[in-house]
Amino acid sequence: MSAKQPAGEHQVSATGFPKRYRLTKTDEFSSVFGFRRALKSPHFLLHYRLRTLEETTGARLGLVVAKRFLRRSVDRNLLRRLARENFRLMRCRLPSRDLILRLAVKPKQLDRQALAEEIRGLLDKMITPER
Repeated sequence: MSAKQPAGEHQVSATGFPKRYRLTKTDEFSSVFGFRRALKSPHFLLHYRLRTLEETTGARLGLVVAKRFLRRSVDRNLLRRLARENFRLMRCRLPSRDLILRLAVKPKQLDRQALAEEIRGLLDKMITPER
């Protein structure tokens, strides 16, 4: 049996995706897009912006999956889940940056493993940038 938590305290799982690791506001998205830095892969663009010293440390993620590329909401949600899961697993190794993963090209076929590997590859590039 588990003990009840005191009122007002929230338990944060080490494997969760809390709000402090998400980009949620329009201004946050605009600042990342305005920085105009991105890494490319066959289907995605990973836009990023360095975080200033007064901002909290750690990477944050925002997602943009346009309806024009994936008409079905289940497909868009699948892509979002894949991105969040890969970000969550790699978050502790990522530098302190704001990231936006954007679907840039309509996938010919929705191969879950291939898309997840592509997302991991982009996040790996963020950890070890090519020189």
